[in-house]
Amino acid sequence: MTIVIAAGGTGGHLYPAVALAREFLRRDPSTTILFVGTVRGVESRVLAHEGFELIMITAKPIMGKGLLDVVRGVLSVPVGIWQSLRILKQRHADLVIGVGGYTSPTMLVAAALKSIARVILEPNAYPGLANKVVAPFAQRIFLAFESAGISFDRRKVRVVGTPIRQEFFVQSSENRTLNKSNPRHLLIFGGSQGAMAINSAVLDGLSFLRQRLPDLAITHQTGESDVERVRAAYRAQGIQASVVPFLYDMPAVLRTADLVIARAGAMTIAELTACGKAAILIPLPTAIYDHQMKNARAMEAAGGAIVVPQTDLTGTKLGEMVDALFSDPQRLEAMQRKSLEMRRIDAGEVIVGECYALIGVTHDIDQSTRATGG
Repeated sequence: MTIVIAAGGTGGHLYPAVALAREFLRRDPSTTILFVGTVRGVESRVLAHEGFELIMITAKPIMGKGLLDVVRGVLSVPVGIWQSLRILKQRHADLVIGVGGYTSPTMLVAAALKSIARVILEPNAYPGLANKVVAPFAQRIFLAFESAGISFDRRKVRVVGTPIRQEFFVQSSENRTLNKSNPRHLLIFGGSQGAMAINSAVLDGLSFLRQRLPDLAITHQTGESDVERVRAAYRAQGIQASVVPFLYDMPAVLRTADLVIARAGAMTIAELTACGKAAILIPLPTAIYDHQMKNARAMEAAGGAIVVPQTDLTGTKLGEMVDALFSDPQRLEAMQRKSLEMRRIDAGEVIVGECYALIGVTHDIDQSTRATGG
């Protein structure tokens, strides 16, 4: 069986797709997985690291762009559909999965034209334009949040959670105990591209953190463009920290964290809750439809996070919040428990099972075979 996954642009679109791909391979190692993306996103470096094949097509953004870019985006659609049709024919695709982003619309339309099974995965609390536009062409729509269902035909919708790589579930029930023999670990990351606003606020609060929490271990993912500035700031304060542009092994790092400062993409929320981590969430204010704020508020309402709008973000405020949480282990551990209660561990399995049923494949632990009627 050959599966084509259209996903990319950001880690929030890509990593749920990677998790889903791995679940298909776990169920049937003979499955062929092909990703389709663009040169604009993180997919080339991430998928090379993950070991998946990637083909690039022409697709351009439209939302939030000026008139000229919108025109270019619209004009790229026929080209993208033609490229998608060629890929589907050459690879004899059995299933197409769209996970939002620039490439999903053209690939889903091409799959519909060729009568290939096609599904959408929407990881956000409020769906993006790409998935809403192509929803009429999809046969199943898998959602992470119930609230997203109002945008789609309910007959197609399945609310399943966000697929998570299995590595996140290893030792997820073993939350670290906060004590003097176990140094406290703060993880800071701003999404796959980093977040300069978060980086700057953390740097402004470093002096306060050094004074109040001198034994604090820090891992800081900065994004490619800001790594040298952040490293220099830690050196100037005499703070030993792991400062990296990108975290490829997020499961290993996240499992050791006691508190996380992060954006609030759907994948981030899913990973935090999978590991039962308390968080200070700073939603991206420019996110389309403000979906990150909706994601963050959902986790805050469950008791696993504190939300700080970027307009309210300062180094002093951030430092005081980190200090307050580490100074109150009972509160921090309660937030960790509430976070863990939110997690969904079976999303990938449910989606794969539904996809097998959709394309008429019967599957057991040993084999996947074409179903014959009856």
